[in-house]
Amino acid sequence: MTTEKRRAPAGAAVLRDEITTAIRRALMQELAAVGYGRLSIEAVARRAGVSKTAIYRRWNSKLDLVVELVAAAAHGKLPVLDTGTLRGDLAVLFQAVAHALRHPLASQIIPDLLAEAARNPAIDQTLREVLHARQQEIGGRLITRAVQRGELPADTDPDAAVDLIVGPLYWRLAIARLPLTDSYLDNLVESVAVALGAGVSLPQPRVAPASG
Repeated sequence: MTTEKRRAPAGAAVLRDEITTAIRRALMQELAAVGYGRLSIEAVARRAGVSKTAIYRRWNSKLDLVVELVAAAAHGKLPVLDTGTLRGDLAVLFQAVAHALRHPLASQIIPDLLAEAARNPAIDQTLREVLHARQQEIGGRLITRAVQRGELPADTDPDAAVDLIVGPLYWRLAIARLPLTDSYLDNLVESVAVALGAGVSLPQPRVAPASG
């Protein structure tokens, strides 16, 4: 019995990781600079220093490029949301999301894609499917733990709760175009916790030192 040795792929069959990374980086920069409507494969290729062929070997269109970018961003790694309290989990989540949204490229790309979604059914469907699934995955775990700890009522609606958690961040970034400051996020933690039914967080009384 003989075995046939397979030759290692070469030439066009090899998709080098460094070229793929360069294309993705160029896509983000070009998308932030001109928006989806004026985005072109030619411009991305020039910015990445590669040929158009290198891009088309990996993606069929600029829509495929952007869809992958959105999906990758949505599934980015987040810290474990299990601090032991609802407010603690909210604080960690808000800080992580705010850190990502404060990035100059993200602050330009996200509003543009939200506007483009109103005109492009494919973008709209992708944003709905990818972002909604990610929000439900993260927010659902957060709410489930809070209910199990007795911080929230057992009949808390997870969908409505997730909307309440993520809605203010997207509104402030994409609509109001205001900064996500630390003080705003601190206030948001308390406002969302109370709105969800966790009750008001009262300051702990100071214990006077014992007299000797």
